[in-house]
Amino acid sequence: MTGTVHRYEVTVVWTGNQGEGTSGYGAYARDHEVTADSRPPLKGSSDRAFRGSADRWDPERLLVAALSQCHMLSYLHVCAEAGVVVVDYVDEAEGEMHQTPDGGGQFTEVTLRPRVTISEESMKEAARELHARAHQLCFIANSVNFPVLHEPRIAVT
Repeated sequence: MTGTVHRYEVTVVWTGNQGEGTSGYGAYARDHEVTADSRPPLKGSSDRAFRGSADRWDPERLLVAALSQCHMLSYLHVCAEAGVVVVDYVDEAEGEMHQTPDGGGQFTEVTLRPRVTISEESMKEAARELHARAHQLCFIANSVNFPVLHEPRIAVT
């Protein structure tokens, strides 16, 4: 692969040892912290379905969030380049993961549902079409092995 290489380093520290380590499936918490550089720590756990803490971020939601963020940032970029003025953007994204009987599993799809508000009616068709270009540019969407679907809604102020 050609082009510029970017590296991303994070540190994940398990904070869920309740005194007995992993001596049994129920003996430990799934809590952990994710840090990078001088950024604030991200409190993580597993999904509640896997004995995680409900008030912490789980990897599954973070994956869906990463896809949503990447698409939004790519979309805002292509809109700015195309002269489409976006004044508001909200995405209610959803991922679907299928667990296998052996305890593994995989995501089968993620659907992004961006609600985009633009400044002029004349930009509406371009605003809709630019989602495809944003998808092509999204680093995260290009890195997963499942479909990332888009159901955009465009409104005008």
